[in-house]
Formats: sequence, C-alpha cells, structure tokens
Amino acid sequence: MADGAKLYMELEMASSTAATAVSKRATYFAAGTLPAAWAEQHWYAAYTCAQHEKRVAAELGMREVEHFLPLYSSVRCWKDRRVTLDLPLFPGYVFVRLALRDRMRVVQIPSVVRLVGFGGLPTALPDAEMEILQAGLSQSPNAGPHPFLAVGRRVRITGGPFAGLEGILKRRKSNLRVVVSLELIQRSVAVDVDAADVEGVMSAKGAGPLPPVFRKCCI
Repeated sequence: MADGAKLYMELEMASSTAATAVSKRATYFAAGTLPAAWAEQHWYAAYTCAQHEKRVAAELGMREVEHFLPLYSSVRCWKDRRVTLDLPLFPGYVFVRLALRDRMRVVQIPSVVRLVGFGGLPTALPDAEMEILQAGLSQSPNAGPHPFLAVGRRVRITGGPFAGLEGILKRRKSNLRVVVSLELIQRSVAVDVDAADVEGVMSAKGAGPLPPVFRKCCI
C-alpha cells in the first residue's frame, strides 16, 4: 500500500474515533442523561491565563464553586522599598472541587483556559492528597514552590500537617524538606519536615533507613 493511501486511512480512522466520542457525548445530552461518575464531586486543576489566578478564584467564589488557591509570601526588593507579595504556589492553576456535570460553571470564566485532563475530558486529582495538601498548607507558612521533581530519595511523611503525602527528600542547610509533586500539572511544592516524621517508601529493593547525611539533621 502506498504511503499516501496508508496515511489517508489512518486519518480516516482517527477522524472516525473522534466523531464516535463526540457522538456518544451528544447522545448523553440528547437523552438528558450523563454517566453516573459525572455526578461525583472531585478535585480538578483549572488552567488559567497568566497572572489571572486570583481573578479566577474571586469569580469562583461569586459562583459558589469550592476552590483552592494556595499562596506563599515572597519578599521583593524594589528601588525604594521591600515589598511582601502573596503569590500563587502553583502558578497558572486554581484547584476546583465539583462534579463534571457542573464544569461549565468553571470553564465559562473568561480567564480559565480549560480543566486539565487527557482525551478531551478533565482528569480528577487524588481527593485524599488534595485534602491533606489543603489542610497542611493552612498550617505551614514555610511551604514554597520548587522546580518539578520526580527523581530522588522517595519518602512518605508520617507525622505533622502533611502526614500521608509522599515526595522526594531534600536537605536545606540544617533542615529537611520533602518536595511533593502533582504529576498532572507538573508542579511541585517543598514543605519542611522533621527527620522523625518521614520514612523510606518501599521499592524493589525494600525501604531502608534515611542516609546518614539526612539523619544528622535530627541529632
């Protein structure tokens, strides 16, 4: 089969698959029914226009949509003074909790680009992880943004406000920090922990004790 004919067939199949997905959604709406899962509330990440996170959060509040916009304090030096700013911990994102059937209450906000997901549908964030993160950040003013990190010494936080979360262990001067990452949006946050409040995560080689360089922090 010629390359041109093969490409044409592949495009036809892709078009047919997309049309089928659209047709199924149209059938749901035409019948006045939606998948049962669409009635369940979960956390989603709303991707916003740059520097519009607070504006979106304010609009969500007026629409009575449960949302979560974590902030952190950053001191900026200007020519004549120092200014403390409250900046989004996850730039470009506001978290919302709702059922998918109500998603238009979010995506119709002008500064919202989309709800993050795959295959044309929003993907829910782990509810337990989001609840721990929300509660922990309200009690930990020292949490701050960190470049996305997925490789390193993986640990589980067993005590303190972030107990239950997993992340990558880092050392900052004489303190320990765990970098918690949200894979869906490729963003990370670093939180302070005590050495006694973390344990190694089981791997193929088993979970071992913390390396000496980290254990020194709690001596």
